[in-house]
Amino acid sequence: MRKFVLIGTGSRSGMYLEALAGNFKDAGTIAALCDTNHSRMNFWVELLSQKYGLDKVPTYHASEFDRMINEIKPDVVIVTTVDRTHHKYICRALELGCDVITEKPMTTDAVKCQGIIDTVKRTGRHLTVAFNYRYSPRNTKIKELLKSGIVGNVTSVHFEWLLNTSHGADYFRRWHRDKNNSGGLLVHKSTHHFDLMNWWLDSEPETVFAMGSLRFYGRENAENRGVTEFYDRARYSEIAAKDPFALHVTAEDERLQKLYYDAEHEDGYYRDRCVFNDGINIEDNMVLSVKYRNGAIMSYNLNAHSPWEGYRVCFNGDKGRLEFNIVERSYISGDHADFNQPGMHELDEDRKSLIPEIIFQPHWGKPVAIEYESARGGHGGGDTRLLNDLFRGVGEDPLGHAADYLDGAKSILTGIAANISIKTGQAVDTKDLVKF
Repeated sequence: MRKFVLIGTGSRSGMYLEALAGNFKDAGTIAALCDTNHSRMNFWVELLSQKYGLDKVPTYHASEFDRMINEIKPDVVIVTTVDRTHHKYICRALELGCDVITEKPMTTDAVKCQGIIDTVKRTGRHLTVAFNYRYSPRNTKIKELLKSGIVGNVTSVHFEWLLNTSHGADYFRRWHRDKNNSGGLLVHKSTHHFDLMNWWLDSEPETVFAMGSLRFYGRENAENRGVTEFYDRARYSEIAAKDPFALHVTAEDERLQKLYYDAEHEDGYYRDRCVFNDGINIEDNMVLSVKYRNGAIMSYNLNAHSPWEGYRVCFNGDKGRLEFNIVERSYISGDHADFNQPGMHELDEDRKSLIPEIIFQPHWGKPVAIEYESARGGHGGGDTRLLNDLFRGVGEDPLGHAADYLDGAKSILTGIAANISIKTGQAVDTKDLVKF
């Protein structure tokens, strides 16, 4: 049975830890945890022991990463740290003889990406990037339809992704608000979307031109809308009590409470920052034009303050048009509740009834709604299927769901190139960024 260790015990680590302790306990054991914050590690140690009956696993400070590997001798390292440190632990784990599973994005810039590619080639170890959206039945259906040739050759794509004022705002409360930590939403969040497009089109980005700015969140934007009262964080703030964008953590929110409020004395990390204060340097509105190596072109739009959550993708081909309309359920990272705002569930359900999710219209023909087998669970039902591949191994994979380090690199190239384009005002050729 394989031994797993995990570094980075924030909320995202829970998907992997509870899977290995629960439904996938036959696939391997959790041998150790590693983090900069002992309180967060202790939360998971206690939860895994009390909820799943696991022996209490050893914990190591992040500065003891090498010692953990040498003492535990794991087969696989799972990396769920802050994005800017992914490359550090990926490369070191590979050098120490381990395979690696990393959360997306694989890393945040071209230099770090090149370092990972070179390390994989030098060590011969295996690096898997966890792209759960590929595994969603609805996204898989789009792959099947495009592969069947129903649309013909795809000539152009329109892709719009909307984050609502619950989920979208959450990126502006947390460490993601600093572009050095996350690469901005075009890397941290959009790597999902750009990976889907690479996979759907069976291609990769060639040229990227982008525009983007901070238009809604941040103090200056709030002041321009007439806001006069500001605060640093929601906890203990009377001003925040009147702010619908504030994150209010109560004793009932046990996971958020213990992972963050009870841990902040160690590192000063505040989970409930105000989305309308200073210090935010990522964009909340972004538009891209992308040319792919197969000749297809894409317009992409990401908005992080929409009244509803979901995405629309339209594929124009030489045989017709495929439209894909998805309403998603909003969430707050680290909170088991589906929603953080009253009425959000009803709003999303109302929108879902308006438009069929998948529609194909041939040239000179009538539109047809296309059904697919739905699934429950995170990321459109993709999480469980992803975990099965990660922990039990990839069996037959005719559609190529499993993503390796090359997929991870190609998915972030669009966002990395877009960040450069926003800064310079010029189109960026991705071949100038990373050498494969």
